[in-house]
Amino acid sequence: MFIGHRYWYIACPSSELKQKPVSAILASIPLVIFRTASHQVAALENRCAHRHAPMSAGKVCQESIQCPYHGWEYDINGTVTRIPALPSDSKIPSNLNIKKYHCLEQDGYVWVCLAETPATSHPVKFPYLDTPGWTTFRMKTRFLAPVDTCLENFLDCPHATFVHRFWFRTPQAKPVKAIVQTLPDGAVAEYLEEPRESAVVWWLLSQNRAQMQHTDRFIAPATSRVDYIFSDQRHYIITSACTPIGDRQTEVHTVITFRFPVIGWLIKLLFAPLSRFIIQQDVKMIKMQQANINRFPPTNYKFTPADLLLPYILKWRQSDKCNENSNSPPPPAGIEHHIDIML
Repeated sequence: MFIGHRYWYIACPSSELKQKPVSAILASIPLVIFRTASHQVAALENRCAHRHAPMSAGKVCQESIQCPYHGWEYDINGTVTRIPALPSDSKIPSNLNIKKYHCLEQDGYVWVCLAETPATSHPVKFPYLDTPGWTTFRMKTRFLAPVDTCLENFLDCPHATFVHRFWFRTPQAKPVKAIVQTLPDGAVAEYLEEPRESAVVWWLLSQNRAQMQHTDRFIAPATSRVDYIFSDQRHYIITSACTPIGDRQTEVHTVITFRFPVIGWLIKLLFAPLSRFIIQQDVKMIKMQQANINRFPPTNYKFTPADLLLPYILKWRQSDKCNENSNSPPPPAGIEHHIDIML
């Protein structure tokens, strides 16, 4: 089983789940997601027990899903409820059932847990959704890289001065103090007196005289949260939930929620396409990085003190809380260290 199998992952946005079933892949496991007439959501393995036809190519029939090949119907528990080729009074053997997975809706997404017993009753919530005064937009992005790589990218400041040069951050060669703390569910880095001159994003979204508080947070096993809080009441939050598709593919569902002192929807018209442009720069860079990794024999990364959060991301994801094959505990909460970096 893949790392973090006891946790919840996004299978698809709720908006994609309409009258037809949806095909999804989680940790290389093909799933079919569907909503019944009574608005229950379900996740089953995406193959009929009969001839293994994909259930996602079938249709929803009231409270069941129907196979497109021979019409077998299954309820939300994966139990066969009808086989059209047999008389209606025939007893259906229990070994014809297909596997079901824990499934729920939250924050506009359908979440699935592959383990028999989830680590938590609900997934991590996206902050300030539907809160008065806050504006939200969403992005779905496929990265050709594992979850660890995506998490580091989202929580790594130094790369932004090169990959997003002039768009998000411009090299100033200024010293910045960073405070890294371990938390009960991950780790967080806070940056003090961070420069933001000559960058399109900050020209658009902040006032030069406003003080900024910036934190990057890793929430185990596969979520990143970045907060930019300004003294003039502006606040931007970028939360990314990483769904492992396979060993080297990750679907990232990003929710950007912000509070702005003027009309939020007007800022969204500029902020949303700019955010999509910036994340595509990351997609391109990581694709190049992974292609180059594949060209060489496997070797470990090298680390410097400027790599603030990846060591904790790796330790958490390799710990016994995220990986049932591990005997290593995650880093204890309360560790704090101060680091000087240049941005």
